[in-house]
Amino acid sequence: MNIRNFCIIAHIDHGKSTLADRLLEFTGTVSKRDMKEQLLDQMDLERERGITIKLQPVRMNYTPSREILNPKSEILNNFKTQNIKDQNDKLEIRNSKFEIEDSAYQLNLIDTPGHVDFTYEVSRSLAAVEGAVLLVDATQGIQAQTLTNLRLAQDLNLVIIPVINKIDLPSAEIEKVTEEMINVIGVKKEDIILVSGKEGTGVKELLDAIVEKIPAPEFKGQSVTRALIFDSVFNSYKGVIAYVRIKDGQIKKGDKIKIMATNKEIEALEVGYFKPQYVPAENLEEGEIGYIVTGLKSVRDAKVGDTITKSGTRNQEAGTKEELQPLPGFKHIKPFVFASIFMVDGEPSELRDALEKLQLNDASLAFEPENSPALGPGYRCGFLGLLHLDIIRERLEREYDLDLLVTTPGVSYEVLQKNSEVLCINSPSELPDPSIIEEIAEPYVSLEIITPSSYLGAVMELCNDARGIYKDMKYLEETTVVIAYEIPLAEIITDFYDNLKKSTSGYASYNYDFIGNKPGDLVKLDILIAGEIVDPLSVIIPRQKAGYIGRPVLENLRKVIPKQMFEISLQAAIGSKVMARESISALRKDVTAKLYGGDYSRKRKLLEKQKAGKKRMKKVGRVDIPQEAFFTMLKK
Repeated sequence: MNIRNFCIIAHIDHGKSTLADRLLEFTGTVSKRDMKEQLLDQMDLERERGITIKLQPVRMNYTPSREILNPKSEILNNFKTQNIKDQNDKLEIRNSKFEIEDSAYQLNLIDTPGHVDFTYEVSRSLAAVEGAVLLVDATQGIQAQTLTNLRLAQDLNLVIIPVINKIDLPSAEIEKVTEEMINVIGVKKEDIILVSGKEGTGVKELLDAIVEKIPAPEFKGQSVTRALIFDSVFNSYKGVIAYVRIKDGQIKKGDKIKIMATNKEIEALEVGYFKPQYVPAENLEEGEIGYIVTGLKSVRDAKVGDTITKSGTRNQEAGTKEELQPLPGFKHIKPFVFASIFMVDGEPSELRDALEKLQLNDASLAFEPENSPALGPGYRCGFLGLLHLDIIRERLEREYDLDLLVTTPGVSYEVLQKNSEVLCINSPSELPDPSIIEEIAEPYVSLEIITPSSYLGAVMELCNDARGIYKDMKYLEETTVVIAYEIPLAEIITDFYDNLKKSTSGYASYNYDFIGNKPGDLVKLDILIAGEIVDPLSVIIPRQKAGYIGRPVLENLRKVIPKQMFEISLQAAIGSKVMARESISALRKDVTAKLYGGDYSRKRKLLEKQKAGKKRMKKVGRVDIPQEAFFTMLKK
C-alpha cells in the first residue's frame, strides 16, 4: 500500500499549524471555500493564542509528479530567491534518482503540540508514525523543544526530514539556521527543505520528500490485531473516540475489541479516518491511522499509549496460550503541578460538574475535594504544567461561566516519616507534624536552556539562584550555547520563565524532563492573615530562603488586601517562629464630625467607644482575600 505516516514536530510558535494548512490546500483535502487559518486547531482558545493544545490527525491523498517545480514568491528578495533556487536545484537532482509511482499516496499527518507540557502526547504521536518533519523557524533557529522532539524521534528510529520555515520574512536568517541544523542534527545542506507556511513556497518539494524518504509501514501479515491509542476524546453522542494507529491486523465495525491496560471489552461501534472531520469506513487496515468509536463514558478507560486488540486474541506466533503483549511505551500520566480552585460566587457543585466534563476530554486532569477555612470548599487539581493549568482555568471561566479563584501552583513532595512510612503530598496543608518527619524529597528536572552566548553569565546566575546543579555546556555554533542543569521543579514553575526572558532580552528558551525526587532541607512557610493560617497561601520552601521569601510576600499582600474597619496583621511563620510581619492599618470613620463645641470629654467618649468596637471587630471580623493575593506568591 502507498501509505506514509508522519507528524510535524517543532518548538512552540514555529509554524506547524500554518504549514499543515498549506499541505491540506495543496493536496485538495480541504477546498479553498472551507479553508481557514489553523484549520487543524479545533478549539477557539488555540486560534486566539496561536498555539496547538491538542494533536490533530488528518488523511491526505497525494499523487506526486516526476517534475519538481521551483517555488515562486514575489515577496522574496533576489538574495533569498537565489538561495532557494540553489536549494531546489539540489532537490531536483536528488529526486531524479528515485522512482515514484503514479498512483495516489495516502499521507497520514499528525499535527502535534509544541509546548513542553504536552511532551508525552508528542511522544505517543511519534510512536504512531514512521517519519517526522522537523520544523525550524528561519528567524529564531533551533530552540529547546526542537532538540527535545528531535531526540524523541531519533529514539524511535524515525526518518527525519529537516525543514526551515518562514523564509519569506525579512528577518529570516536562512544561512545561519542552515549551519545550525547541519552542526546539531547532522544533516546535509542539500537535504534541508526551505518552505514558507504562509506563502506556500516549497510545499510541493516537502510532499515529494515525504513520499521519497519516509518508508511505508512494515506489513507483518500476522493474524493478531494490535492498535496503538495515541489520543482519545469524548463525544456527547458517541462516547470515547480513540485515535489509533493499526500496528498489526485490522479492525472492522462491529468487532469485539479489548483495551489492554484497563481490561475493558467493548464493541467497535464505528471506525474511520480523518479529513479532518470524521469519515466512517468499513475497516482500518494494518498501517493506517484512524479512529474507533468505543461508546465508553470516560477517556480514562482509553488512555493515551494503551493498546487495543480483539477480544480473546492469543499470541499464535509463539504457539502458547499467553495473552498478546501490549505495544511498548505505555505509562500513566502523572501530574507535576498542583493548584487549588475555589468558587468566588456560586455553588461548589457547579465547579465539580465543570471539572468532570473537562476530564472527559482530558485524562491528564486530576482533582479531589478540598476544604479551606478561609476560602471554603474547593478542589485540589493536578496539571501537566503551568500552560495546562492556565488552559483549564480559562476553559472553566469561558465555557462554564464560573468566577474562580486559583491558588499558587505547587509540586508534589515525598515525605519520609520516622516510622519509615512514605507519604506523597500535593499540598502544603497535607504536611504532617514536623516532629515525625525524617526528610522531605522534592521533584527535580533536567533543564536544558538554549541562549545566545552573550547572555551566558546572566543565565548561569539565574540557575544558581534557583538551586540549580550545573551539568554540561556545549555550543551549537559560535554565538549559541546549550546549558544543562538539574534543578528543583518548584523553582521553575513560578517566575523562572519570565526572569529567563528578562535576562536574555527574550532570546533564550528552555525545556525540561522529570528525573526523580531528591531530599532537601525543606520547611513549610505559613502565611497568617489576621491571626489565621491561610492554607492556600502556604508554601514548602528551602529553609535558607524562608527569610527573604516571606517578607516580599507580605509586602505584596499589604498592597492587594483591602483595608477593613480594624487593623489586619500579616505574618510569615515556620511553625511558631514568626519570620516576618506587616500590618494593614484600619479605616477610620470620623465619629466626631457631628460634634461642635462643648467639652473634649464628649469627643473622647465617642473615640473610646469606636476603639472598643474595633477591638471587638478584630476578634470576629473576617478578611475577604482577593485573587491578586495569590498572584503575589509568584513574586519572590
